[in-house]
Amino acid sequence: MVEESLMKIAVFPGSFDPITVGHESVINRALALFDKIIIAVGVNSSKNNMFTIEERIEFIEDTFSTENKIQVVNYEGLTVDFCKKNNAKFILRGLRTAADFEFERSIGQVNTIMDSSIETIFLLTSAAHAPIASSVVRDIIKNRGDITDLVPKAIEKYFKKLK
Repeated sequence: MVEESLMKIAVFPGSFDPITVGHESVINRALALFDKIIIAVGVNSSKNNMFTIEERIEFIEDTFSTENKIQVVNYEGLTVDFCKKNNAKFILRGLRTAADFEFERSIGQVNTIMDSSIETIFLLTSAAHAPIASSVVRDIIKNRGDITDLVPKAIEKYFKKLK
């Protein structure tokens, strides 16, 4: 195992309310690029989440239960500060649309101003996953629709009882 100070560590921040197959795909593809990926589930008191922080973490841990390069934690505050505390030099972001790019580019540039040693890495979502957003999945759940193809297989069991 590589000493942590020499590892390529990425933080993948988000609310993951809930994690989608798009998130899963980005993370799986990023595993080849990094020694460790910290999936940082954001705590934002101004957001009305459908799932508790504990449920969201459990969904992600179940999705990646066999992957030892992934750590799932909750966090508050600035992502750059979280990166510094965890020796992460990379912030991983998935992009679905041009609008995502514009939004994420602005955040990435501000993060670079705050700490130029932390790079933001963008991975494009596969075309099949581009229309899938957590907000869309939540709406389908609220209306008792089928989300089988929208969430990772490992967590489908949590949603079966909601139908």
